[in-house]
Amino acid sequence: MTSARLEAFSDGVLAIIITIMVLELPVPHEPTLAALRPVVPVVLSYVLSFVYVGIYWNNHHHLFQITERVSGGVLWANLHLLFWLSLVPFVTAWSGATGFARVPVAAYAVVLLMCGAAFGLLVRAIVRVPGADTVMLGSIRSETKQTLSVAAYALAVPAALLVHPAVAGALFVAVAAMWLVPNRRIETVLTHAHDART
Repeated sequence: MTSARLEAFSDGVLAIIITIMVLELPVPHEPTLAALRPVVPVVLSYVLSFVYVGIYWNNHHHLFQITERVSGGVLWANLHLLFWLSLVPFVTAWSGATGFARVPVAAYAVVLLMCGAAFGLLVRAIVRVPGADTVMLGSIRSETKQTLSVAAYALAVPAALLVHPAVAGALFVAVAAMWLVPNRRIETVLTHAHDART
């Protein structure tokens, strides 16, 4: 089967996730800049989560540009990823509302860890689809950034609980910065494939 319905469904879920996060932003009742001070942690948490959801959308889009066929396993792996991404608004709100307390930040790290692992499982499920384009999919098989990201999220859990939530926050920002540029190997493969057809 083709990936069109999977992509459309995933796009819709990711759009809802972002919408939920922005609707949870508290609105100050005072018309002053000082009234914004108490909501700064919530806004910072929202910005980081928005970037993360955007990164996942971007990489999901790139992934399915080189995926011609999907299987039942791919559908379930994609749902698994969407499940963990759907928890991002909850941990975002909890972290921001508590001023980045230890347990909520650790929970945020766990959700990011599971999102990273779920994305890796989705890639593996796509590679195993019979008839998959192995040349194109070879561009995503060995992803150092994926491994580093999961390791950083795993490290962020004890860092938030035992050291300081700011250390976990620094790891979150570092991983996000690493993923702001999409997988260049995928773009290169797509460019070569387009050039070959023209």
